[in-house]
Amino acid sequence: MSEQTEQTVPEEPAASGDERPEARLDRAVRAAEQALIEFEIAVETFRVEVENFSRLHHQKLGPMYSRLDELDALIAEAKAARSGDPEDLRRARDARALVMPMPGVEELFHDWLGSDGISDDAAAMLTDRPVRPPERVRPTEEVRRLYRELVRQAHPDLAQDEAEQARREEFIVRVNAAYGRGEEQLLRELAEEWAAGPAPAAVRPSESEELYARLEWLAQRKELLSLVARELEDSAIGAMLRMAPDDPDRLLEEIAEQLLAQVSERETELAELTTVL
Repeated sequence: MSEQTEQTVPEEPAASGDERPEARLDRAVRAAEQALIEFEIAVETFRVEVENFSRLHHQKLGPMYSRLDELDALIAEAKAARSGDPEDLRRARDARALVMPMPGVEELFHDWLGSDGISDDAAAMLTDRPVRPPERVRPTEEVRRLYRELVRQAHPDLAQDEAEQARREEFIVRVNAAYGRGEEQLLRELAEEWAAGPAPAAVRPSESEELYARLEWLAQRKELLSLVARELEDSAIGAMLRMAPDDPDRLLEEIAEQLLAQVSERETELAELTTVL
């Protein structure tokens, strides 16, 4: 930057009485665009975390929930057999209806048998070898950093024409997919691809009407994202994840311990009922 340029740039442009209203509107639009991008990043990050936690929750705790449903049905059926009361019989039928049906042969052996014979996980279940833990996908800090930088650079809302917006939308779809899988190397390759692509079109001064329309669109977009964020936060998995955002694995372990205790209680109750019978 030249000495002359440094001397002519005012320290506080917003305070200049000669500044055009469009310039202030332009700064407001740019600030709103960046705020919206940051909000979209936060919502997408939370969506990925909810999706991953939901999958891990199902893989780790699903069998325990199924066992509890089966025990509840057996207990209700034992009580109905003892009393013969129509209300107890109805409760038994309702409890049994909640139990997942037995899988068919194909479903039962899904992922157990392949072209090479029995799978490693199935072999481990039939021996004393430990079963490998469920695959987990939780973006690392570096993956998060790469994702944020790519979204800031390539977000479709920064496009100035339809062709550029379409190019950015297609690119961001690939970025989101790589982020959801936690693929750091792919994100680096996408960053190189974007850097080598056509430069974004230069921002041209906008008229007041266009700037106001842009601000209105950004506000509407923010409202829609707020609804998505609220749905994620209000979901059962989202609520659990907010309880332990820094250590969701520990939360799963605590829930597993609680479920095991409930299973033990149900088994004791069922044993007492069947013994009496």
